[in-house]
Amino acid sequence: MGEFVTVREHPDVSLFCSSLGPPDGTPLLVVHGGPDWDHSYLRQPLDRLGRPVLLPDLRGCGRSTRGLGPDGYSFEAAAADLVVLADRLGLDRFDLLGFSTGGQIAQRVLLAAPERVRRTVVASSALWPVTDADFGPWPERTALRAAEAGVWSGSHLTGPALVREAAVAGAPANVHTPERIPGYLALLDRVSWSAEWLEAFRAGSLDSPRPPEGPERLRGLAAPLLFLHGRQDMVFPASFAERAAGFLPGARAVVLEGAGHMAHLDRGEAWLDALDAFLSEP
Repeated sequence: MGEFVTVREHPDVSLFCSSLGPPDGTPLLVVHGGPDWDHSYLRQPLDRLGRPVLLPDLRGCGRSTRGLGPDGYSFEAAAADLVVLADRLGLDRFDLLGFSTGGQIAQRVLLAAPERVRRTVVASSALWPVTDADFGPWPERTALRAAEAGVWSGSHLTGPALVREAAVAGAPANVHTPERIPGYLALLDRVSWSAEWLEAFRAGSLDSPRPPEGPERLRGLAAPLLFLHGRQDMVFPASFAERAAGFLPGARAVVLEGAGHMAHLDRGEAWLDALDAFLSEP
């Protein structure tokens, strides 16, 4: 099931929003990463969560509005879109999950509408500003991410084909369990790729994905947060999740052993159990 919801006029911006699960219960609004992906790679295991799940495609992504030009894309605007989407869908109170880059956008949504967000999950993402110095010498990460880095620096492809090629090349870095990589590649075949955000990035018009003074403002909220992470995440070290949970009142971290950046695929049942347990608390 899915519907198009207009979240902005002049220019028109409509988000395609898919829904899973039963109609009753506190809905979970899911923010995908990329951002030039769509929501589809997160449908499993969320289709087994047993509560209403809403999965919009961000502006410029999937089946949502494209063609807004480099100035039409920002993380601030993406978060504002999601607050309006919640308005349009009549969500007075909802839970929130942001995955990877979507975890940064979810933090912006929480800060914009803290009275409406019941519980927030930041999955495979980070709270703190990330610099090269935070990673230190990490030969394993460098080796595993070399193929994807080579695509970004040397591929002859452009547009959505380039984004897709980079995602495919990054599979061994993002999925820790080799036996799960073929299934992950099959998921990538079903993603509706775009390059709208990539073009904005190359034009130098993108804002930072992280909300201004995010850690301090979130600390002041003391909102319930779960940092859900894979121990072998090669994008953001698991220590970032543990560090964030120690900094924020009301936050905790669950770090899954044997799971990479796509922890929901490496350790699907454990990932889903941790998510469900957190969301089931009053």
